[in-house]
Amino acid sequence: MQPGFSRFVIFAEMRTGSNLLEATLNGLKRVTCFGEAFNPYMMGWPDKDELKGVSKAERDADPMVLLRAIFDKPNHLPGFRYFHDHDPRVFDAIMDDRSCAKIVLTRNPVESFVSTALARATNQWKLNETETPIPAATHFDVEEFRQVTSEVEEFHLKVQHRLQVSGQSAFWLGYEDLRDVGVMTGLLHWLGRTDLERVEPASDQVPQNPRELSDKVTNFAEMEASLARLDPFMLRKIPNFEPRRGPAVPSFQICEAGRGLIFMPMRGGPTERVSAWLRGFGAARSDVNQNELRQWKRDHAGHRSFTVLRHPLYRAWRAFETMLKQSNPELRQTLREIHRVALPPDPELADLTDTRRVELFDAFLDFLRRNLNGQTSLPVHPGWASQSELLAGFSRFGAPDMVLREEELARDLPWLASSAGVNGPVDPPAPERFPDFLDDQKLRGAAKRAYLRDYVAFGFGGKP
Repeated sequence: MQPGFSRFVIFAEMRTGSNLLEATLNGLKRVTCFGEAFNPYMMGWPDKDELKGVSKAERDADPMVLLRAIFDKPNHLPGFRYFHDHDPRVFDAIMDDRSCAKIVLTRNPVESFVSTALARATNQWKLNETETPIPAATHFDVEEFRQVTSEVEEFHLKVQHRLQVSGQSAFWLGYEDLRDVGVMTGLLHWLGRTDLERVEPASDQVPQNPRELSDKVTNFAEMEASLARLDPFMLRKIPNFEPRRGPAVPSFQICEAGRGLIFMPMRGGPTERVSAWLRGFGAARSDVNQNELRQWKRDHAGHRSFTVLRHPLYRAWRAFETMLKQSNPELRQTLREIHRVALPPDPELADLTDTRRVELFDAFLDFLRRNLNGQTSLPVHPGWASQSELLAGFSRFGAPDMVLREEELARDLPWLASSAGVNGPVDPPAPERFPDFLDDQKLRGAAKRAYLRDYVAFGFGGKP
């Protein structure tokens, strides 16, 4: 028996048509969709810092305040859009609420990825019939596509798992369904609005890039070749349920030397130096999916797989440096405004003194502690996630034969190569240098508070 719904959530991603679906719903009486209410960088819609009387600071301190405000709308059907990188603290509350209807909106991932790249390049995110589309083409970044697709797939698996174990169902929509009168009418009837005889899709938005992909991608031939190596995309098929953390197989590096070596890198670790060592034995691949890797393992009896741990203090420092130099400006602004990391303006970041770096790194470590404990609106980034969680993700595909330590690579890598039947010595990578000021008692304590689980699991000492 279908339960009655009093609210809804739309699980979607960028450029899947969620703006059009929201416009259709908001065109109906007693139905309101409050945008991306839990997007860490905005309140529902761009350039908004308040929603339903709740400020951004209040939401980030306690997202349940905004969730209650959105749903507190008697004789109304309220809801919002939720993407995989939105505030993870509200996910359980949404999934446990059986009176909250779950709508899952998907799109061909290649189309969605290319459309997102074009929107970023032109800063044109919506288009009505009176506006002129900005012509553009984009370069297809294969590695970024793999990463984004993996994250979205992992999220869909998580949603599917929670629906199954709780005995709930969802209404699954594809991008092409959004302009279908019959499907939109069926959606509203499923939500309980059987008083609506016909639901017309919103007409104030038009497709922005109705061109062939070959006209929108500058390296189309390269894209085709890269996609040919992937498993076929099941476009709008409901993902198979597996309660797992993604093992990040496309990031694995495979070397054919001897009986075969597989390096399973952890983001934020000594990846470049270990990769260079691996390439010393011959070319290394990093473009395989799970099926290909399983077949490779069958064909390489006696292979060895390994990963490398880095001391949490040094790994957090690498995440801090990446945040200062490479991360998007929105992340730094959010850390300034919400998460008590008093970063100076971006133009001044290159001229920080060592004393100032220590102060900011200490604040960043405190942010990591709160982030890893689920106390912030930002999802946990793979570059600073606990190594125990990353290793658990690897193990759901296949546990590594060896878990090495960065400081012991000179001793362990030659033994590993020998155990895989690799002939010819290759010198292990030289140790990486880190600033002397990291040897600070306060920083060591802050790192241990942030990564206590890793310290206990792997026996790390307070001093690297």
